[in-house]
Amino acid sequence: MEFSVLAMLVLLVVFVVSAVFLHLWRSPKAMEDIPGTLGWPIIGESFSFISDFSSPSGIYSFMKKRQERYGKVFKSFVLGRFTVFMTGREASKILLTGKDGMVSLNLFYTGQQVLGPTSLLQTTGEEHKRLRRLIAEPLSIDGLKKYFQFINALAIETLDQWEGRKVLVLEEASTFTLKVIGHMIMSLEPKGEEQEKFRSNFKIISSSFASLPFKVPGTAFHRGIQARDRMYSMLDNVISKRREGQGFQNDFLESLIIKHGKAADREADKDKLTDKQMKDNVLTLLVAGHDTTTAALTWLMKFLGENPQEEHMEIQAKGKGGANLSWSEVNNMPYTAKVISETLRRATILPWFSRKAAQDFEIDGYKIEKGWSVNLDVVSIHHDPEIFPQPEVFYPSRFD
Repeated sequence: MEFSVLAMLVLLVVFVVSAVFLHLWRSPKAMEDIPGTLGWPIIGESFSFISDFSSPSGIYSFMKKRQERYGKVFKSFVLGRFTVFMTGREASKILLTGKDGMVSLNLFYTGQQVLGPTSLLQTTGEEHKRLRRLIAEPLSIDGLKKYFQFINALAIETLDQWEGRKVLVLEEASTFTLKVIGHMIMSLEPKGEEQEKFRSNFKIISSSFASLPFKVPGTAFHRGIQARDRMYSMLDNVISKRREGQGFQNDFLESLIIKHGKAADREADKDKLTDKQMKDNVLTLLVAGHDTTTAALTWLMKFLGENPQEEHMEIQAKGKGGANLSWSEVNNMPYTAKVISETLRRATILPWFSRKAAQDFEIDGYKIEKGWSVNLDVVSIHHDPEIFPQPEVFYPSRFD
């Protein structure tokens, strides 16, 4: 008798929990008109997505199979989210430009917590425009010129160290990128204890973005928050010393300190940044700049190694190891610009852009409702044979 009662209780609990999960998993009714499948209950198509993402063809395989079956717009349930995937020119205009405030960025919870609430990637509307205006000035072309010789010298030093040894290009590109960004942001020396702390904390922060949202000791998310706090402490120390007149440097952080002075973390002058806003957005620039630049450099090395270009060999033959390159010379290398464009197309550094609908809108005849997660498939655009003939071929001159 007791066993049967216990069995019934267990079955009841399982039934209730299953019902709750299935209710949460069920897609919004309005999404029923959009073609596609949600896959298995609870997990959706997450396994297929992860499997294809890890394959040689990457996310393109996942997208192409479903586009052939459903068209340019389709729905899915991936990584805990009901998502509408889309591709094409119209989708690009809406999702990449944020036309008329239709969409906002769609970070996962862990990314939102690590970057902080005043990050450019967290704000929308007028506040986003204000922050972008205040932060963008030091990142103009004129503002970046002053770092050119440092980057050039570091690139030569790095490549000279590769001679005669096996190189893990991704790791080398990551280290190079962090040294450049650390120097640009707060004049960190490429070697030394501070550089090692900077790199160590960043790698922990970066690895926490795709972690499970459990903020308990020992988890990647918890370690990421701790590393973020150490990074902010490092920035606080530098900001304090600069304001006291110690160690003036002509870098990005100095330009922000001079322009914005000291402001409390409260409602401030519209033309000033608070210290919190400065730190959140220094970290944002670090995160946004590192992964994309590292990936681009890695793919560039791969494609040039597999596809020696006659024009590049001529440039190399005329050069003197790159040591005498000037800013004007770099801006007068049209073929190099084509190689970079073709690398970004062929590799598609950011294979998709995740956004959240900020209002209702229509695309290709399908209604997208406010609050839905919408992803732009960039790989399919970059590999569309109607736009780029023989898209699998690395051919820089297509950008003539």
